Amino acid sequence: MHAWLCENPVGVDALTWKELPTPAPQAGQVLIRIEAASLNFPDLLIVQNKYQMKPDLPFVPGSEYAGVIEAVGEGVTHLQVGQSVACLSGTGGFGTHTLAPAKLCMPLPPGFPAVDAAAFIMIYATSHHALIDRAALKPGETLLVLGAAGGVGTAAIQIAKAAGARVIAAASTDEKCALCKSLGADETINYTTQNMREALKVMTEGKGPDVIYDPVGGDFAEPAFRSIAWRGRYLVVGFAAGPIPALPFNLALLKGASIVGVFWGDFSRREPKANAAMMAELATWYAQGKVKPVIDRTMPMSELKAAYAHMGSRGVMGKLVMVN
Repeated sequence: MHAWLCENPVGVDALTWKELPTPAPQAGQVLIRIEAASLNFPDLLIVQNKYQMKPDLPFVPGSEYAGVIEAVGEGVTHLQVGQSVACLSGTGGFGTHTLAPAKLCMPLPPGFPAVDAAAFIMIYATSHHALIDRAALKPGETLLVLGAAGGVGTAAIQIAKAAGARVIAAASTDEKCALCKSLGADETINYTTQNMREALKVMTEGKGPDVIYDPVGGDFAEPAFRSIAWRGRYLVVGFAAGPIPALPFNLALLKGASIVGVFWGDFSRREPKANAAMMAELATWYAQGKVKPVIDRTMPMSELKAAYAHMGSRGVMGKLVMVN
């Protein structure tokens, strides 16, 4: 097998493409021949030693991938050789093969392409957990999605529309806003050319959005929160912009609003039955055409460094997927 190896987490440039022995699965593991692996923001942080999970060195980055099982370890009875699966295990995806915990593998129904499957779990699980579980988004409510043209943003638009909500999508270019419209967003805000607070005032007739989905952080968090509706819910999903914002607590008091943390990874670990039910619903929604990952582009696995550079340029709309 070959894989991109991180032996020193000082950045993307230190990654090297190496030939490694193909491992045999131990108890509870499966060996997967990787067909596709998506590039997520944590994949950038982890090779810079900036992510909350710090794997032992050396490691193969690539948190989310899909492929075909080539071998199963002792005690694995619900999966079999030749079965197509998707997995989000945190590492291992940027190579030709990987060992994965069998309990983290999502069996794929017929007609679920590997490229879509590799771009599915993280963004849809995060957005469903955020909107349906943590925010209890109701039909007819208004949702504001920040960073709406990114992976989790595009998933949030689709899930919110499936739940019957009205969606206002905020993004940084007209092209990204057009993509959000094509996914079902009712209104869009280009926050590089429009005043977000003024636009929200007009679009909500002064009421403000009931729920705000924020995977970005940075400078737009406070103006967005100042626009929130009475009893609004502000979802803290991530900090793709870099800086972690500090919101004045008096704003939550004045709006009767909630600041709600979203940590799907820990939810899946602490509440596995609820997570499994959620993933089953999402797989059904995919089959029904209610949700489908937006694929910015696919690139050969050998071009991983170029893919990282493209992601860093903020030009990605949806998900970037590496293929073998």
